[in-house]
Amino acid sequence: MSRLALINELFGLPANASEHGYQIDHIIEFCHWFMGALFVGWLAFFLYCLVRYHRSRHPVADHEGVTSGISTHLEFAVVLIEAVLLVGFAVPLWAKRVNQFPETRDAILVHTVGQQFNWTHHLPGPDGTFGRRDLNLVSNSNPLGLDNNDPAAKDDIVVPGELHVPLNRSVIIELSSKDVIHNFCLPHMRIAQDAIPGSIIPMWFKPIKAGTYEVICGQLCGLGHYSMKGSVVVDTPEDYQAWLKERADMAAQSQVPPPMQRPPGEPPPGPSPGTVPPPGAPKPTNEAAPPAGNQPAPSPGG
Repeated sequence: MSRLALINELFGLPANASEHGYQIDHIIEFCHWFMGALFVGWLAFFLYCLVRYHRSRHPVADHEGVTSGISTHLEFAVVLIEAVLLVGFAVPLWAKRVNQFPETRDAILVHTVGQQFNWTHHLPGPDGTFGRRDLNLVSNSNPLGLDNNDPAAKDDIVVPGELHVPLNRSVIIELSSKDVIHNFCLPHMRIAQDAIPGSIIPMWFKPIKAGTYEVICGQLCGLGHYSMKGSVVVDTPEDYQAWLKERADMAAQSQVPPPMQRPPGEPPPGPSPGTVPPPGAPKPTNEAAPPAGNQPAPSPGG
């Protein structure tokens, strides 16, 4: 085990599984060493002050104060190191994650939608084109409102909870939300991004270790926030292609007729012949008149 991995384990960080994760780990490691040095330094200074300015040695308060400039230099050094950490390391690394996205043709593109309290992933299928989505089509059986009339949607893959991605290939996830602000957090990949209603926000990473990694919601999104979990499974290229084929076959088998379109041979809506209409239903207009011999006799006063 490397020194960096040992320190991260002591800090409680999960093992890194992404290409850029070591950069995050180095910043975290340096920050902890820096905070440890500050803790030891300020603790030593505190103990020195307790002994140096004890009442037995200075019964009368000295109102002149500190005349040395050492404290000013120390404070300036602390501010300078923090500025170097922020401007020299943290900001460039953040800018690289949000500005330098990989080419879409070389990456796996996924649409991920959060809602209370689960994640739903949408992949374009073998044709590489996402099908149209419509809010009016959203239902329990169609959580993303995928339009089955769109030819591009015929092979689309919609999976709840568990997302499969290939090893050593960049993954771009475009996040959105159906209700409140969520946060798609992958601790093992050292990446997280908010999912905001009405916005599509991209994030990306490149997995370098096969395995199953937990997805958590990093925003307090409601009473069921604790249960809003998922997983990202990093497969070998062969296993990923097999998973894609399996999900595409399942999607083709589960295609249902779109709304207002009835399967061939199904009778039109309404009561079947020979059945009694429900109470309050209008009487059929083509109902045959009763025979003349069965007409009721007129009343005496008629």
